[in-house]
Amino acid sequence: MATKAFSFAKQILKPNSIKIALNQNFSKNTSSLFVPPTVTVVNPSQANPLPDQSKKIKVTLVPGDGVGPELMLCVREVYKQIGVPVEFEEILASELLPGRSSSVEDLKESFKRNRVGLMGVITTPAIGESGQLESMNQKIRLQLDLFAHVIRVKSLPGLKLRYSNIDFVVIREQKEGEYSALEHESVPGVVESLKITTKENARRIAKFAFDYAVSNNRKKVTAVHKANIMKLGDGLFIKSCQEIAEMYPNIKFETMIIDNCCMQLVSKPQQFDVMVLPNLYGNIVGNLAVGLVGGPGIVPGESYSNDIALFESGARHAFATAAGRNVANPTAMILSSANLLKHLNLNAYAQRIENAVYKVIKSGKYRTKDIGGYCNQSDFFKAILNNLQ
Repeated sequence: MATKAFSFAKQILKPNSIKIALNQNFSKNTSSLFVPPTVTVVNPSQANPLPDQSKKIKVTLVPGDGVGPELMLCVREVYKQIGVPVEFEEILASELLPGRSSSVEDLKESFKRNRVGLMGVITTPAIGESGQLESMNQKIRLQLDLFAHVIRVKSLPGLKLRYSNIDFVVIREQKEGEYSALEHESVPGVVESLKITTKENARRIAKFAFDYAVSNNRKKVTAVHKANIMKLGDGLFIKSCQEIAEMYPNIKFETMIIDNCCMQLVSKPQQFDVMVLPNLYGNIVGNLAVGLVGGPGIVPGESYSNDIALFESGARHAFATAAGRNVANPTAMILSSANLLKHLNLNAYAQRIENAVYKVIKSGKYRTKDIGGYCNQSDFFKAILNNLQ
């Protein structure tokens, strides 16, 4: 078991890329959206090219499970309506339908070739068909080095919810921690699961969070942990965050225990600015935070390596029970597709999409049931199309 753990640690550590990430600030494009330093983007002078097929930018598209395929159809229609110069390279991936799924290797090659993608939710079954402990999602993140997941949690004008004026960012380390897939039954009835924490990846995600704060004019970073109980693992995470914080004297730094953090989120979420968390805590807090501003149908998200940007929903719920029922809210995926265009410096197209979505939600006339309305997906989406200008 120790040998297997050592092999996993070697897999998640990439010294050269970590050294790069720790020794340079990440950049941003003209829309203040974070862009990894080695990602190729369109030149500002090409921000609004004509929709010439020969000049289209290739983007990997993975529909995912549940409502993912129908949400991707919405994105395709929006792009078609306004002539976005993007060509999708669609790849089917699913653990629920392994016979129809492409391999992780195929996915990896496409993402590495295009370096930008739009992805639906790939459901991870409790018991995989192959019997493997490592899910397809985790394989993708490890093999593409997608170490950071970013969710901007922001109140939308027009939605009357319990909380208002929320605007904070959840940054999750998503390569290690409890997601190591290292488990064994030591004796019958006793299962041990390994939680992996490395100094290199802890420092890497901490620096990512502080660079994000600087690039996006944020004032505070909160590191969330449970070091009072897991003194070595979470202790290493907090110590790494503190070391990185010393490099950013103009950014306020604080730490918060995870259980207190959850209480604070539902008591006064406006106190948070940028949050940086280990893998499992980031998953839990990200889902909780999304629920504060309208739910998984509203909030977009993105994942980054040093040279790949992957755009997706903020809360990874496939919503399988809604598939084919014309009820799923397409807002999160459409906004994710707008963020993708910002990443490519196709800002005018992104602005048109965002304006249409926000206008429809603010008017209150057309809303899906998850945000307090009575519309089906088709009517809500048609309203968005009608407001594209």
